[in-house]
Amino acid sequence: MSSSAENLYAAIEKTAGLVDVPCAREKVWPILGAFEELLPQAAILFRVATDARHAGEMNCHMMMLPSTIDPHALAQANGLLPRTDHPIDSLLGDIEARFPIGSYGIDFGLVGGFQKAWSCFPGEQMQSLPKLAALPSMPPSVAGNMDFFDRYGLAEKITLIGMDYGHRTMNVYFGEVDDCLTPAAVRSMLSDIGMPEPSEHLLKFAQQAFGFYATLSWDSPDIERFCYSAITPDPLAILDRVEPKIEHFLREIPYGADNPKAVYVATSPGDGEYCKVQSYYQWRPRLVNHMHTTAPPASG
Repeated sequence: MSSSAENLYAAIEKTAGLVDVPCAREKVWPILGAFEELLPQAAILFRVATDARHAGEMNCHMMMLPSTIDPHALAQANGLLPRTDHPIDSLLGDIEARFPIGSYGIDFGLVGGFQKAWSCFPGEQMQSLPKLAALPSMPPSVAGNMDFFDRYGLAEKITLIGMDYGHRTMNVYFGEVDDCLTPAAVRSMLSDIGMPEPSEHLLKFAQQAFGFYATLSWDSPDIERFCYSAITPDPLAILDRVEPKIEHFLREIPYGADNPKAVYVATSPGDGEYCKVQSYYQWRPRLVNHMHTTAPPASG
């Protein structure tokens, strides 16, 4: 195994210890092995979250993977994902066949194993949601909520599509959405899709966000989750309330101290509001291209 994989595993193990998440080599090593050749050029980050679904877990993301690989097929070929007849197994391939791909991304949990893949469109080419909704493997709920997306001018602002194989859901990410980040717009949008009344914390956070994403599934007509995304050198400065787990993670993680951090505040009818924080083990400045934002200056 390469030094890149060995070093990354050591970093994962050390970081997991900060948040009391078990790190089993037999769970993590096969994933690093499958994507070993891609590690040197990838943006790599570690994430923790505060909702019940992510309790006891730490995730590792690898972004900016080359568009010449199919991460879903690679995961299946290496026994990281089962082969099923569910439409989610065809979604990444359907997107690749019909839309330009700038890069791919993957996500795995130290406990849950391989979980997600992303199709990232080129930074200068946001895509059309109506065209994406027409894909045979896309959840019907995407087309079913098109009036909502149209109402807020979002239908032509798709930056990437995420697939969560473990939960059989998918995320639609939107860029260049400044008009939708005011308190009035946030209240209106969340009310329209049946989300809880946003807290002052979420409203303040949204004003500093660069975008958001919606979570949908094949089993429900509703938008199941809505999440605002920001990038900052100091998450503690933009989060009004920080759970001890998140604060400890941010203060003690030894990687990426001078790099931006990705911060998310999500809301859903079942989980309420919660936050996710990502710290970079291996930052790549070009990562901001598909975010449709500008990386803030480093702290210090």
